[in-house]
Amino acid sequence: MSHRVAVIGSGPAGMTAALYLSRANVAVDVYEGTQPGGQLTITTEVDNFPGFPHGIMGPELMDNMRAQCSRFGAKFEMDDVEALTPRDEGFDLQLAVAGTQRFDAVILATGATARYLGLPNEKRLGGYGVSACATCDGFFFKDVPIAVVGGGDSAMEEATFLTKFASEVHLLVRTDRLRASRIMQERAQKNPKIRFHWHTEVADVLGEDRVTGLRLRDPRDGSLRDLAVRGLFLAIGHTPNTSLVHGLLELDDAGYVRGEPDSSRTAVPGLFACGDVKDHVYRQAITAAGSGCMAALDCERWLTATKA
Repeated sequence: MSHRVAVIGSGPAGMTAALYLSRANVAVDVYEGTQPGGQLTITTEVDNFPGFPHGIMGPELMDNMRAQCSRFGAKFEMDDVEALTPRDEGFDLQLAVAGTQRFDAVILATGATARYLGLPNEKRLGGYGVSACATCDGFFFKDVPIAVVGGGDSAMEEATFLTKFASEVHLLVRTDRLRASRIMQERAQKNPKIRFHWHTEVADVLGEDRVTGLRLRDPRDGSLRDLAVRGLFLAIGHTPNTSLVHGLLELDDAGYVRGEPDSSRTAVPGLFACGDVKDHVYRQAITAAGSGCMAALDCERWLTATKA
């Protein structure tokens, strides 16, 4: 193996990039980050990833991907990447434990982190009624009442989507108005399954083994009330994990990496980006995996053209 590539991130995008590169006889080091396996490791059953007709648990899917990458020689490192610096002949990665390592190319697959409310029971019941992805988990809430937190376009879209499954969708809004575009507001307001709760915050998530209800607070006077629901969906945005490339790559207004159209290439030669770190539209495991494949192919072709 004549080329050495660092893949930063080990979710579906990073794993797929590592798989394709290692099969192309490229030496690959995968830096797993603070959440090895990405967001799927905190997901329960995954029913929408192709090839698993009966579904698969999120952690098991990521374990399978890891084993497949290892089979072709990819190495997994638990070390944290603290800095990324382009050099004339490649990139230096400053690692928390191993110090500085030199690579010919880098694939950024650090993903994005869903924003949560910061409630202890919210974290404890993650995957057991608490979700940040309606497309991923809506199917599991057939004919039961659920709640969605948020007032923007994403909240309107997720609430509307969830009416396909839930018996009732309670939309919880902190103020007396929505931030969503007018067309998205009207679509949600016309849906008979969506009930709006104004001046409403979530004070706590109720339930032992899974969500059974919410404790709601009126921010105007602090009064509390309980709402019986079986699910809580957070639609208050995502934060792309782009701290490594601040000042190095151009980011959009939401902090996602701007790349070339129909490509994983970035403005820095040899640095490629894939998955949720640049995708704020789809945010699915399968689209992340597809973009990881693109990044690996782009990277391998770039190495062949410039490092032969």
